[in-house]
Amino acid sequence: MASVFANSAAATRGRDEVYVAAVPLRATKGPAQLLMSSAYTLNVWDLQHFMVIIKPFSPPPHSQVFVCDFQPKDPENIYTALEVLSGRSVPGSVLVRKLTKLPRNKCWFVGSSKLDAVDVAINFNKSWETHLRIGQHDCRDYTNGNI
Repeated sequence: MASVFANSAAATRGRDEVYVAAVPLRATKGPAQLLMSSAYTLNVWDLQHFMVIIKPFSPPPHSQVFVCDFQPKDPENIYTALEVLSGRSVPGSVLVRKLTKLPRNKCWFVGSSKLDAVDVAINFNKSWETHLRIGQHDCRDYTNGNI
């Protein structure tokens, strides 16, 4: 997909912008959630969730951004966490949702799309295998494949 993107400042005018962001992994409330938040704060990359964010070129009234990511179907379930940590495959889910603005932290501009980036992401999602396995087929692989 490298040919779909341009990353010079002049090339971004009038095109959808594509970003990659990292957020804390979701966990059940209590000690697990505290551990994940601490790992995120300390920049432990293996314990962060990566996602693609698309900022469509549009007039200001429609300035929402689209988030595309891949995660376990039930990310806060303790049994899912145990399966993931043991290296087993778990059912995953590809999500597309809207945010009102880009995250302020740990969000990096990747480039701009020569095509409709939301359509490209939706088509990519249709072919994405949804069994998740950390380190082999996870949010990092999804993010790298989608950009």
